[in-house]
Amino acid sequence: MSKPVLHSIHVYPLKAAAGYDPHEAVVEPWGPAGDRRWVLTDDKNRIITQRARPRMALVRVKAQAGGAILVSAPGREPLTVPVPEPGGTTTVEIWNDKVEAVPAGVMADVWFSGFLGVAVRLVHLDDPATRRPVDPRFARPGETVSFADGYPLLVTTLASLDALNTLIAQGDRPEEGPLPMNRFRPNIVVDGTAPWAEDGWSRIAVGEVVLRVAKMCGRCVVTTTDQTTAERGREPLRTLARHRRFGDKLVFGQNLVPESPGSVRVGDPVRILE
Repeated sequence: MSKPVLHSIHVYPLKAAAGYDPHEAVVEPWGPAGDRRWVLTDDKNRIITQRARPRMALVRVKAQAGGAILVSAPGREPLTVPVPEPGGTTTVEIWNDKVEAVPAGVMADVWFSGFLGVAVRLVHLDDPATRRPVDPRFARPGETVSFADGYPLLVTTLASLDALNTLIAQGDRPEEGPLPMNRFRPNIVVDGTAPWAEDGWSRIAVGEVVLRVAKMCGRCVVTTTDQTTAERGREPLRTLARHRRFGDKLVFGQNLVPESPGSVRVGDPVRILE
């Protein structure tokens, strides 16, 4: 078997929207630079994701200079959203956390509300170094995270996706496979491993960046959402429930916390340290 290498990098500036795939990225203590610094909220300041609004998958986001984003979606004129000026924050509820963030402004709110058909607000995480700690059960003091579900990065492997697709093909809904990797919204994808090898990792090095495995990634209904059409099926959750159930979680991928910042590039060697 060939040695593990970094196959691809994925950054999602707006949580729950489509991401982009750079050849290289800077890994900051709270995740890839620019990753999930923006999020939509409802009228109760709770975050909005594809769990409830699968049409979020159709929003395309391009990173712009200075942290701004250019958003586009079917039937909407593209809109550039600058990073809001420092000022008053609003409290955002993301799972069990309450996080201070800066409202992006009326133009962005109107654009996203028009696309989703429900009143929403766009907010920006102005200070990822202090705003939201990683779950203390799996973190060291001072570790923080962006608006990602809970951890700075998510790693998956091509071999595990191939193995999962083989299981889907052998199941009762083979017509739903094979699934692409974008169903799982990883940050880094590794090639050159055995299937499910990542289950045994504790620490890895990707190029110059050392990453600690915090916990397995439990999967939700977002993985059943076609990221190009926003339509939903039953896979991969049916197959994960049969073959990848750990306790009450259906698992695919591993959550990571950086131990050292730095840059990663497609083709970088991936070393299993522990």
